[in-house]
Amino acid sequence: MKKYLILFALIAYVSNVQAQSKTIKGKVTQMDTPLANVQISIIDSEIAARTDANGYYQIVAEPKDMLLYEYPGLSDVQIMVEEVTRILNIEMTQKIEQLEEVTVKGSNRKSQNELLQEYAYNPNLIKTAYGILDGETAPGKIRFLQENQINDVGVCILDLMRNEFPGVNVVGDCVYGGLIYIRGLNSVSQAPPAVYDVDGQVLTQTPTWIAPAAIKRLAVLNNLAMTTRYGSIGAGGVIVINTKASEYSRTVDGKPIDYAKVKNNRYDNSALSSIQYKEDKPSYMNELLNANTEEEAKMIYANQIKKYSSSYYYVLDAYDYFSNRWKNQEFADKVIEENDNILSGNPIALKSLAYIYQAEGKFKEANKLYEDVYTLRADYTQSYLDLANSYRELGLNQKAAAMYLRYDYLLAEKLLDKEELVRTMMDRDLNNLIFLKGADLVATEKVNDIKLDDDFKGTRLVFEWSDSEAEFELQFVNPEKRYYKSEHSLAADAERIQIEKRSGFSSEEYLIDDTLRGNWLVNATYLGNKSLTPTYLKATVYYNYGSASQRKETKVFKLGLRNVNQQLFTVSNAVSVVSN
Repeated sequence: MKKYLILFALIAYVSNVQAQSKTIKGKVTQMDTPLANVQISIIDSEIAARTDANGYYQIVAEPKDMLLYEYPGLSDVQIMVEEVTRILNIEMTQKIEQLEEVTVKGSNRKSQNELLQEYAYNPNLIKTAYGILDGETAPGKIRFLQENQINDVGVCILDLMRNEFPGVNVVGDCVYGGLIYIRGLNSVSQAPPAVYDVDGQVLTQTPTWIAPAAIKRLAVLNNLAMTTRYGSIGAGGVIVINTKASEYSRTVDGKPIDYAKVKNNRYDNSALSSIQYKEDKPSYMNELLNANTEEEAKMIYANQIKKYSSSYYYVLDAYDYFSNRWKNQEFADKVIEENDNILSGNPIALKSLAYIYQAEGKFKEANKLYEDVYTLRADYTQSYLDLANSYRELGLNQKAAAMYLRYDYLLAEKLLDKEELVRTMMDRDLNNLIFLKGADLVATEKVNDIKLDDDFKGTRLVFEWSDSEAEFELQFVNPEKRYYKSEHSLAADAERIQIEKRSGFSSEEYLIDDTLRGNWLVNATYLGNKSLTPTYLKATVYYNYGSASQRKETKVFKLGLRNVNQQLFTVSNAVSVVSN
C-alpha cells in the first residue's frame, strides 16, 4: 500500500531537541504527607538531589533526561523531562512488587514487555491484574485451559469449569448463578469460593454472562504466592480469564465483547452535570460573569490580564468568555493576538488553543498552531498525527498522507521510537484516509490495490490531551447503565505512561459498535498533573466510522477540578467499548 503513497512524503530527518539545562522543582508526598530525604537522580548520570524536611527539592536536568524518585518501602517513580517541564510534584505510593517484572541475568525470567510480545504464541502466559504470569517461572503450578480446549457448547463458565480440573468443584448453574471452589468444599480451612480476574478486572461475582466461546485463555491460580496479591478475597483462589476482546478479536457472532458488561458495574448517576461542574470556576471567571455589560467586562479584563499576564489558561478562558458570552469574536481574537507572547513557544498552550479552534470549526487557525507545534516538537509522534489530521480537515489529503508516511519513514530509519500503541492509531488513520480519499492520492485504478479493509465499523472515540503529564479516568456508561472505566495514570499503568512519554504520544482511542442501540454517557475524573494545573482534553467522535457517510464532531473540555467525576457528552447508537 505505502509504496504508492511514498511519492507524496516529504522526507526529512527529525531535529533533536537542543539540550538545555533547567532547574526542575517540586514537592514529593505520600498520602498528602511531605516526604523528607527522597532521593531524586538522573538515570545514567551522577547528578542527584534529596528532598528537604518539607518534601521540597530541586535538580538541574535536560530535556529527555529520566528522573528517578526513590524512597524505602515506596514504589519508584520515573518521569521524563520535557522542554516545558518546570515543576514536578510527585505522589509516591506503597510498593507493590510486580510479578515477573525483573529480568535476572543468567535466568529464564523475562520482562513484562518481552512476555507481552510472546503472549500470542506462548500458551504458558496469562494476563492478570498484576502483570503477565509465566507458567514456567511462576512460584507455583498454573493450570491452563487454552482456546482450542474450550468447549463452546456450554452456556457459561460454570459449564466450562465443571469436571474440567481435578479438585475444582462447581455449585449452581448458568440460569440462577453459582460458585466455583478451587480448594475443595470439604477442606479444613473452609476456603471461600474463587474470585475472578477478567482482563485485569477483579470480580467476586461469578461472571456467568461471559460465553465460553469468548474466552481466549483461562488459568486457575491456587498457590498462595500467586493469590496473595488479591488480598483476602483471593483466599479461595483465582480464576483468570483472558477474553478474545482483549486482543481486539471477535466473539463467535462476529461482535466485540461488551467490556462494560464484563465489568458488571452499574452506574449510579454520580457524575456532575456540566452545569454543576461549571459552578466551581476560577475567581476571575466569577468576576467576569458578574459583569452587567460588555464594556464592564472589557474593563475587568484589562485589570485582570495584568495579574494573569503569564497564564495561558486565563487567556484561553478570556477568549472563550468574550466569544460565547458576548458573541464578540473580534475582541476574542484580539485577546489571543495581544497575548501571543504567552502562547508562542509553549507547545502545551498552542495545542490547547488548537483544540478550541477545531471545536469551533476554525481549521485554518488550528492548522497554523499545529505547524508551530510540529516545529517545536519534531521528535514527538503526536506532532505528526495532529498535523496530518489537521491537513485532512482542510481537505489537503496529499499533505495528510505525506505526514503519516513521514512518520513511517522515520521509524524505518530508527529516528523515532517504534511503539505498537502509537502505530495502531497511525495506521488506522492512514487506512481510513485511503478508504475515503484514495482517489485524491493516487490514480483511480490504483485505489483498490492499496485500500485495506478496516476491522472496525461503528463509532470511534479519540481522546487527546494537551499536557503529557495529565492523569485522568474515563468512564463509559452503556445504554443498560453499566460502565467501563479506563484510568490513564502513572499508578495504574506506569509502563503505558513511559511508552507515551518516550514516543511523545498523547492519544487514546475507543471503539463502539452498534450491537445495542442507545445512548452512551462519557464521563471523566481528572486526577491532576505534576504541576497541579488544568489540562485540556479533546474528544473527537467519528460516527459511521469506515463508511462513506463517516462524519465527526470535536469537543473540548478544560479539566481542573481534581477527583470529581464529571459528565462530558453522550454518544448515540453504540454498545461495546474496546480500549487500545
